[in-house]
Amino acid sequence: MPDAYPATIAGRVDHELEIKRSRFLTHLQPVSSVADADSFIATIRKEFWDARHNCVAMVTGLTADQARSSDDGEPSGTAGVPMLEVLRRRGLTDVVAVVTRYFGGIKLGAGGLVRAYGQAVSDALDEATIVRRRALTRVAFDVSHADAGRYDNQLRAWAGSHDAVLGETEYGASARLSVWAPDEALPRLRDDIAAWSSGSVEPETGETHVVDVPV
Repeated sequence: MPDAYPATIAGRVDHELEIKRSRFLTHLQPVSSVADADSFIATIRKEFWDARHNCVAMVTGLTADQARSSDDGEPSGTAGVPMLEVLRRRGLTDVVAVVTRYFGGIKLGAGGLVRAYGQAVSDALDEATIVRRRALTRVAFDVSHADAGRYDNQLRAWAGSHDAVLGETEYGASARLSVWAPDEALPRLRDDIAAWSSGSVEPETGETHVVDVPV
């Protein structure tokens, strides 16, 4: 399992760009599947039914192995392809972009359209919150309820400085804290937990999953 994967975006982004009186409305959406992307595309096309074009680009799959684009009536290769190239260049997956164009009466030409659609997606991505994906390993340990707050603070600070993600605390007879950490940080994590607890806490190393890590 590779350590790092293509990134995605945290949530929907809507952005408007005007070029020579044509309006380019970009809608970005994180998706979990092609079907999810198709549903979003259908929603946008229904909402902006009166637009001349609703052009599409999407990249899906954990390794960005699925891609699709549509010019939706624009000259072939002038809309969907440049939009897709921007998504590829940014190293993204599980994201769909729909650019709605309202024609302003001035023709942009093939080169102008390529630049406009690419810029529309690029500008929208500049406003997106990027979420990286990494293969992280879960480490968990049990402490008393009375000590849970102190360990939670220490673990939260540790996660923030070691490219890790804090897990949810589970409460039972004791408090079970967890963190998802990169493999190279695991020895340091074990040492730090030992230091925090004077050697009284023994962490358990669990499964490795691909986890979203906000930038």
